[in-house]
Order: sequence, then structure tokens, then C-alpha cells
Amino acid sequence: MEYLMTYGWAILIIAIVLVALFSLGVFNSANFAPRAQPGSCEVLRNSVQTSLVGQCNGELPQYAAQFNGDQNSYINVGNSQQLNIVNSLTITAWVNAYSNSSADIYEQSSCNAQYELFIEGGYVKMRVTPNAGGSIDTGSDAPLPTNQWVFVAGTFNVTDVGIYTDGNFKGNAPVGDTLATNAGGYGYIGELTPGCTNYDLNGYLLNIQLYNTSLSTQQIQQLYQEGIGGAPINLQNLVGWWPLNGNANDYSGNGNDGTPTNIIYTSAWTSGYSAP
Repeated sequence: MEYLMTYGWAILIIAIVLVALFSLGVFNSANFAPRAQPGSCEVLRNSVQTSLVGQCNGELPQYAAQFNGDQNSYINVGNSQQLNIVNSLTITAWVNAYSNSSADIYEQSSCNAQYELFIEGGYVKMRVTPNAGGSIDTGSDAPLPTNQWVFVAGTFNVTDVGIYTDGNFKGNAPVGDTLATNAGGYGYIGELTPGCTNYDLNGYLLNIQLYNTSLSTQQIQQLYQEGIGGAPINLQNLVGWWPLNGNANDYSGNGNDGTPTNIIYTSAWTSGYSAP
């Protein structure tokens, strides 16, 4: 009994320490995986070819963009005509939200969103504004987990608007119309148009991809399986690619570089991430 009392307490203390270290992510394999430096992979576009160049092997990014919802943090990616999509589109991103409060992931808007991927009431949603007016959105069938990395995607193809989480189709809503043009509208990451509505993300974002086509379920599943450092697919229809690995540059080859406001790029982002 004396032996058990003496060493039992020691074993209990060790167990508590191990549990604490595990909860802090110390044993997360992502902490020991090779890291991709900012700009290590990008799309090359010229008159001869459109292809990926650099180290595009899916390594984990060195940094992630941290948004602080109460500090008006966002990224403005400009008002290029390429972003003013009306026929079909796909937005994908990896998000780790601190809470289930409403927050924007990507939005093309001049206060009234032409299209946006966002979180509302704890659910990830995709919303579009048809040419006939009004707005149509669809949401996931379960709340988005907090403090955990989740792959989210929204699609639009005139017929309907759809939503995915971790590569799984979660729902759609009929549209039956092209989108209203949004002349002068800007693209924003992490916040609804500044000064219009308080829809600010409080958490991390990585690897945002925007396409001017509606990717298939198989293609979205492929992007998810590539993991958080995965490169885009369907390069011909890629409009913008913002890895957010240390900067807000567009690596799609289209020049839609972002201008960050109150953004922190941190290497301590791996907690809550498990490779697919």
C-alpha cells in the first residue's frame, strides 16, 4: 500500500501533465512536418502555358493569417473584373474560427454581396444575389466546429448554390439565374465590406481559392484530400489563390494581390489541424 501511495501520485501527476501537453498540441504531428515558405508554389501564366511552378508538394504552410474580429481586420483583394463573376463559381478555404459568431470568409461586394462564403449562427453558408434581385443562400446541416480547422467550399452554377465541409456535400438551394453584376465592388477576405456590416472573422484562414466555374463534388473532395497546403486544380478557371502563408499575395498568376489591415501572420497555427 505504501508503494502504491508513493508511486500512484507520481503516475497521476505525469498523466495530468501528458494530458495538458496533448491538449496544447505539443504532440500534434503537424508541429514536426516540413513547412512551405511563402511563395514557394505559384501559377505561371504566359502565351505558351499555364502551370504550377516551385515546390507544390502540399507541405504545410509556414504561417497562417490570424483575424481579430474586434479589431476590424480584413484583406481587400481589389475590384478586378475577374472577380465580378456572374455565371458559375467556386470558393474554397480552410478556416479555424474561435467562436460560432457570424463572420465572413470571402465576399465580393459593394455592401450588397454579389456572392459570399460566410459563417452565420455557427453554420457555414454560401449566398448569391441573382440578376432578378433578392438573395439566395444555402447552409451546412451541422454547426461549424470551433477551434478546429475545417475545409469549406461554396459553389454556384446558375441552376443552384451549394455548400460543402471537409469535402462532403451539405446542401443546395435553387437559383435559376445569373448573378447581378457588381461594378465597382471589391473582394474582401475575413470581413463583409468594411463600413457596411459588422461580419468580422475571429480566427484563422488559409488557402483561399476562387474559380470562375462550379467545381464538381469529386474535385472538391480532391482539394480536401490534398490538405491545408494543397495547390489549386483546374488552373484555367482559377481566378484567385491566396494561400495567406505570410502575405496576402495572389499566386494564381492573375495579380489580384490583397491589401491587409490588422492581420497577423503566425507560425503557431497547427492546433486543431489533422491531415485528411
